Amino acid sequence: MKILNEFVPTRKFLKLADEIKDLVDGWNVTDSAAGFPAPSGVVVSCILKNKYPEKYVCPIFILHYKGPVEVGGLALASDIIGLDGLAVTMGDKPAYGEPIKMLPSSEAARDFIRNTVKTKNLKLGCLLTARVSAEDAIKRAKDPWDFIYFMRLEDKSFPILQQVAAECKKMNKPIYAYFLVGTAKNVEIVKRIGWPTAATMDTVEEKAARLEGIVDGIIATCAGDAEGDKEMLQKLQKFRS
Repeated sequence: MKILNEFVPTRKFLKLADEIKDLVDGWNVTDSAAGFPAPSGVVVSCILKNKYPEKYVCPIFILHYKGPVEVGGLALASDIIGLDGLAVTMGDKPAYGEPIKMLPSSEAARDFIRNTVKTKNLKLGCLLTARVSAEDAIKRAKDPWDFIYFMRLEDKSFPILQQVAAECKKMNKPIYAYFLVGTAKNVEIVKRIGWPTAATMDTVEEKAARLEGIVDGIIATCAGDAEGDKEMLQKLQKFRS
């Protein structure tokens, strides 16, 4: 399975990417996480794809920060550069100003990008949460999305992921699971995020092994613990294919 790193862009993003490039199959790039301004997820993704064309690169695409013209422009840039997809979501509310809601849903944005903007090859994915039932998650996965990201993986949500992933396999839709690893250094950040952890550093290999053959890849992160990311990614090398 692909081992992706959740990449939070900073001013030093090129240096950070270079440090872990040999440990990952690609990056899932955040988009002004928690609503605070950060280097554009799409811009950073386009630069990474240009520098590392063999890597999988897909940004989160948060609609609450974008009007339709910007949505269309960024989607076209992603299409032209050849990004591996956009993971479309309404996302967090902005830390400054008000949420933009001219495109009322992820589905509306998907249809706007495909039918009005008319991208040619760009794949569009949705985020599914373990907070809903397996039946509801599967129903959304069956909508015309090209790939799926599964959020809030933990032991008790693993059966939901199994069911959703089985349906995705039938539909030939790639599915990637977020793999949040708790460390001594990221306890407070994980609390702020509000997600359960999928593993601790001691159980990374055990928990990742359960996912082999079920998902196409994992989006691995130690959420703010950069050194932890490197240790975690080293542990995950045996699962790369």
